[in-house]
Amino acid sequence: MDRSPRHLVNRLRQVATVFLLLLAGTVSPGAHESSPDVGRCLEALIDGHDRALGAISQVERSELQTLYAAPVAPLWFSADGRQSADTHAALAVLKQARDDGLNPGDYHLELLGPVMAPGHGVTPASQDLARADIAISAGLLRYLRDVHVGRVDPRTVGFRLDSPRDDHDFVALLRGAMISHRIAELVAEFRPPLAQYRLLRAMLPRYRVLAADTALIVPQPITRAVRPGEDYGDVAILRHELIALGDLRADTPPAGRYDGAIVDALKHFQLRHGLAADGVLGKSTVAALRVPAAVRLRQIEVALERLRWVPHVGDARLIALNAPMFRLWAWDTIPVDGTPLFAMDAIVGRALRTETPVFAAEMREVTFRPYWNVPTSILHGEVLPKIIRDPDYLRREDMEIVRGAGDDASRVAPTADSLAELRRGQLRVRQRPGAKNALGLIKFVFPNSHDVYMHGTPAQSLFARDRRDFSHGCVRVADPIALAEWVLRDAPEWTRDRIVAATTGTRTIHVKLSRPIQVILFYTTAAVMPEDGTIRFADDIYRRDAILDRALDAVDRLRGRPPAM
Repeated sequence: MDRSPRHLVNRLRQVATVFLLLLAGTVSPGAHESSPDVGRCLEALIDGHDRALGAISQVERSELQTLYAAPVAPLWFSADGRQSADTHAALAVLKQARDDGLNPGDYHLELLGPVMAPGHGVTPASQDLARADIAISAGLLRYLRDVHVGRVDPRTVGFRLDSPRDDHDFVALLRGAMISHRIAELVAEFRPPLAQYRLLRAMLPRYRVLAADTALIVPQPITRAVRPGEDYGDVAILRHELIALGDLRADTPPAGRYDGAIVDALKHFQLRHGLAADGVLGKSTVAALRVPAAVRLRQIEVALERLRWVPHVGDARLIALNAPMFRLWAWDTIPVDGTPLFAMDAIVGRALRTETPVFAAEMREVTFRPYWNVPTSILHGEVLPKIIRDPDYLRREDMEIVRGAGDDASRVAPTADSLAELRRGQLRVRQRPGAKNALGLIKFVFPNSHDVYMHGTPAQSLFARDRRDFSHGCVRVADPIALAEWVLRDAPEWTRDRIVAATTGTRTIHVKLSRPIQVILFYTTAAVMPEDGTIRFADDIYRRDAILDRALDAVDRLRGRPPAM
């Protein structure tokens, strides 16, 4: 074993904790009277000479070294394999890993068999007892970390998002939970505090039942759309599926045609899957009906993993956007039931070209009648070629070439020399405030490295589309006036009338917020709508689910466990 001075100090520190555990009755005295063979088996597991735990990280091994203070002895079992109340609580937690969308195979439960059922009056072998004891400790420590910050680092799958800080002393927390007999409570406290996590987690059992339902048959592909009132050969199959999915009441009588309650139920299904809720049974709707429940289940599990990455915001004011759902919500605080103050449709970045990134930031300013400073990529890819082709382009689009930063930058006439300076990045192009401005009349600023913000838009007709990935990466909001009202709630002088007046005035106005507002831009293709509690599924517009799915499978392989089923 490691005999470094630091390790020895840690060992000495843990002797007192073990003594406290004994006094508290958490570890039975018999456990510390176990044979030297059990101690040697435990040491072999901790040091890696016994590879029964499979692949564990150096951090996990170090935690086990700290947890098993000298003299090394079982923490969860007595010498004859008897279990304490804490052992039962720990096993109950690990066996329910699937309830958090995690893989039970990650938590070493297969090592418990020889001790859990050794036969009446049979004392487990030292090696089996040591393996079972270490399995519970290693499983719990890994579970705490997995449920708190996730199994995958978001930066490895293309999300520039730092996970919640993993600076907890998990060993000390576990010891404290053993002393106070709060194993289950500790795990519950380490789950993400977001209401969305709790709501999605509650959907897992239902979709596991659906995924295992061999009687659930889906409609056949169609060659032409079926409209309400028309004959449809698979109407009985459709009725059965809509009942199973919860879109149709179970007591709805069978129908010979596609009409009535079944049409209304299909509209509800369409709404939940990001489709036009017109009741027409078209190819896109049938394709969504044919998606296996196992795929929907995996969408939920992947969404839970991503929600573990979201910074823990406490009771701060919050704006959250889910890009694939084209929807944002706002809360004054984070209530237990998760009900938002309001929700709003949004337009996000174009798929596979100018995607809206995932990150967290703080909103600090609202700008009325903003200038749009054309980003370099758009300048070179779109604006400069148009200026060259059409000398009147700048005037027609209310744009101008300027030198310097800030709203008071000086204008520069469009000439061959100034265009050359534009190409070299010495000048810039901006669009003046007004009806044509790409940002609309209000801009919501939350400084970030992506130069992404929220704003209005003159292209209001785009909000009528079901799929709304049209922007260059920023987020366009459907009702910027309403959002500004909420954002400026701490400044009572900014009434709705004053906000409207600021948008119709003649000058640009920057309003600093008295306290920042947390903004989270995230990405899940499964979400429970906080407004009505229904689960919705969205297209994977940025093809992110498959990437994360492969990363999770890679974690399973690295840990030496079979992938989740």
